Amino acid sequence: MKVEPLAIPEVKLIRPRVHGDARGFFLETFNERLFEAHGLPISWAQDNHSRSARGVLRGLHYQLRAPQGKLVRVSRGRVFDVAVDIRRPSSTFGQWTGAELTDEGLEMLWIPPGFAHGFLVLSEVADVQYKCTTLWDPDSDRGIRWDDPAIGIAWPLDGEAPLLSPRDGALPLLAEARVFG
Repeated sequence: MKVEPLAIPEVKLIRPRVHGDARGFFLETFNERLFEAHGLPISWAQDNHSRSARGVLRGLHYQLRAPQGKLVRVSRGRVFDVAVDIRRPSSTFGQWTGAELTDEGLEMLWIPPGFAHGFLVLSEVADVQYKCTTLWDPDSDRGIRWDDPAIGIAWPLDGEAPLLSPRDGALPLLAEARVFG
């Protein structure tokens, strides 16, 4: 397993060792000893699975109470996955980093607590699975606009408008949102 810090070093791209042959492949998506050695969580409270069509953009989501760390992977398709630092005291506050996750590369993205998370589906359909360090808390569920110019995420939209939920389309800008610190 190879763990690479991204532009914001707390966010990590994890490339598992894939053992493949004519029959298919095998990989470990979690190994307590390896995760612990890389400073990644070894305890999970919840697993989630979402399926979305091409052009769907989900996010940017986070929780204020019991913030969630997320280990994200794509089991079918291809997405552009993004983490935004929303910890006011951080030197990278308001900055984003991202990576393309695919069912071919089988990469995973570690998004620590204190970050907003979102993704854009690039394939016809994508199944995104993610482990969370804390349970979902609907009362502290928050979000930030996907297109906030102060953040400036370079979504690979190719001139197309994303498909948003009504909630995601009405989220506040970072300057108006309650965040950490």
